[in-house]
Formats: sequence, C-alpha cells, structure tokens
Amino acid sequence: MGLSEEKPLLRLGGGQSRCLFCGLPQDRVPTLAQDWVLLEPHMKPLAHTVPAKHRWIELSDGRVTIYEVCPPDPFQRCRIEHGLACPAQPLPDLWPWLTTLRGENARQAERQNDPEPPPTPEELPDAG
Repeated sequence: MGLSEEKPLLRLGGGQSRCLFCGLPQDRVPTLAQDWVLLEPHMKPLAHTVPAKHRWIELSDGRVTIYEVCPPDPFQRCRIEHGLACPAQPLPDLWPWLTTLRGENARQAERQNDPEPPPTPEELPDAG
C-alpha cells in the first residue's frame, strides 16, 4: 500500500459541498464521534467569541471535536458550523438569556415609540 499525498481530511472522505439552503460552499469534516459536521470554510474565529457548544477544534488528523473548555485559551481558534453563518437559515437560540434580553429590549423600544408625546415641563409636578 503506497503513501497517500492527500490531506487526512480528504482520505477520511471530507471535502466541500454546497448548502441546500443558500448554495454556498461548506466543508464536510469528520468528527471524533465517527460522524460528520458541515463547517463554514475559511472561518476560524477566536474560541472565546463562540458559545461553548458551537466551537469545533481541528485535530492533527483532520477530524474535529467540540471544544467546551471554559474559559477557553484566549488565542485558541475554532471553526463554526455553516448553519450558524447560513443566510437562509434562522439563527439558533445560542444564549437563552440573551434571546430573552433581546426580546425585552424590543418591547422596551416599542414602548418608547408610543405616539403619546412626553409631558412638557409645565405638566410635570413641582419637585421643589
């Protein structure tokens, strides 16, 4: 059996395919769990900027694994699933508390845009 000049990723059956939703390329990469994940190509953000369950770290053999170390090394790079960057798919609820905060902020902004104008200084009570 001869030596393969291909990258480990290609030997394991990885490669690129087109997203069924947006048509953009995505990398098909094997995981440690003998599964596959579709990752955003050419995107390697700092791990601390990505929620723990969405950080994929590349291993030396071409496979990837979830990197849930908290706090992550400030210089560690990771990969993200294409589904997070896909413009044709809704963004998942990455941080439930942040989604709740965004909803409350939207309601607060809506209340601020009420058609009723604020009271004039003459209408305010005298506070002394």
